[in-house]
Amino acid sequence: MIRLLLLLALTFGLASSASADDIAATGRGVVRVVTIAVVDDQVVGFGHGSGFAVAPNRIVTNAHVVDLAERYPDNVVVGIVPTEGTKSYQGKVIAYDSQRDLALIEFTGARLPPSALYTGPMNEGDAVVSLGFPGNVDLATARSAADYIRPMTPVRSEGVLSGRRVLSDIEVLLHTASIARGNSGGPLLDRCGRVIGVNSAITRGEEGDSTFGFAIADTELAGFLRDSKQPYASIGTGCTSIEDRLRQDSDADARATADAASARRDAAAQDALAREGAVEKARTEAAHTRENVMAIAGLLLVAGALVIGSAGLLESRGQRRQAIWAVSIGGVAVLVAIIVFVLRPSGEVDVPLSALPKSRLATPDAALGKLMCTLIPERSRITISSSEDVPIEWGAKGCMNRKTQYVGANGRYDRVLVPDNEQTVSVLSFDPATRIYSNTRYLMSAAGMAAARTARGVVPNVCGMDDTALAKLTSQRAAIRAVLPPLPNEKLVYSCKSAR
Repeated sequence: MIRLLLLLALTFGLASSASADDIAATGRGVVRVVTIAVVDDQVVGFGHGSGFAVAPNRIVTNAHVVDLAERYPDNVVVGIVPTEGTKSYQGKVIAYDSQRDLALIEFTGARLPPSALYTGPMNEGDAVVSLGFPGNVDLATARSAADYIRPMTPVRSEGVLSGRRVLSDIEVLLHTASIARGNSGGPLLDRCGRVIGVNSAITRGEEGDSTFGFAIADTELAGFLRDSKQPYASIGTGCTSIEDRLRQDSDADARATADAASARRDAAAQDALAREGAVEKARTEAAHTRENVMAIAGLLLVAGALVIGSAGLLESRGQRRQAIWAVSIGGVAVLVAIIVFVLRPSGEVDVPLSALPKSRLATPDAALGKLMCTLIPERSRITISSSEDVPIEWGAKGCMNRKTQYVGANGRYDRVLVPDNEQTVSVLSFDPATRIYSNTRYLMSAAGMAAARTARGVVPNVCGMDDTALAKLTSQRAAIRAVLPPLPNEKLVYSCKSAR
């Protein structure tokens, strides 16, 4: 009866929540792998191990955990039991490497948060954490066979990395984290929750000897995934606590803001100098024009007087007609000189704004257009996310990518993103002055994610909101923040430049 229950109960279970830390976040992608052998509708064999997600629907485990399923696919059922939710799922072995003792299982019906492989250096003595479902714990706590296919959090054990070894021509990690037979296929993690190996075997403790664990090394796991054509996330940056990273980034952000303010002051000073130069140039040109006009008036006056004076000489010679013409021409010249003098420029200038140099200062609400944002590793903390460049388009008054309204305060704009298809809440922020874009990520439990979605409610995905809509968006943002854990798991900081 118990064996029949094991076969029928693969779709039932009870969820258990996990705390919001890096190890617990990775633990939500750890599963129990169950194998049930059936012959003539009778359960004739049962086994179980551990595994972890490398894609939303794909699990890595040890080859020896699913050895029967690989040899007798028609008679062995593979079950995937997540740590959260109310169901278990049937899986299928799609890649199998007995030499490396690794296998890849595919299943449908749910999406798990994938783990990331750490590709940076690990030193002897570094802290490591093992996650999985040790059989001796199950034997001590299971009340019935149904407990083996009921979702529950994995067991966590801590130790240190004791070194790298070669076991049957395969590179392995020797460590002191406590594991047992059911841990096979579970992940060995660094203290930031990145996978560094796959637990596979233990030494035998005889006559008081210490027990050590062996994990298939990261190099072997990466090779297996490449051979299986399975994409995976990899992180090479060292492990820094989120508290240290937030503190350091706050200092860096303050420096960037101060630099931006200094640059704005410099630009404002340059603008003022450019405008003063333009006005001074206009004044100089106006003064030159006034002097030239006055000189022309003087020349006309002198020429007119000379011509009028020549009229008397012409009259004395009996050239009366020529004398009249001389008086007329001279009079006109004198009159024009007087008019030119009276109408001379004042020398004062009123320079129109259109004639002044364009300001180097961009207005805070101005659109910046398309930007390409590149990760700043020294300001970021990554445990599972990609470090690729992020393209954005920043519009006027906090409009992101022409469709998402950000809320501005003190020159900075932000938005809290609560997606429907993953267990992550992101606080997105952009500072137009420094052109720093950041994504602060909280890796949430199923219960925490449900609370965040409830707090989010319905948010219109449009720009150009009126004051009432902006106030509602601000209220929703505060409600979401109230249900988030005290600290995030990741912070990705980017420097953005024009994409043109």
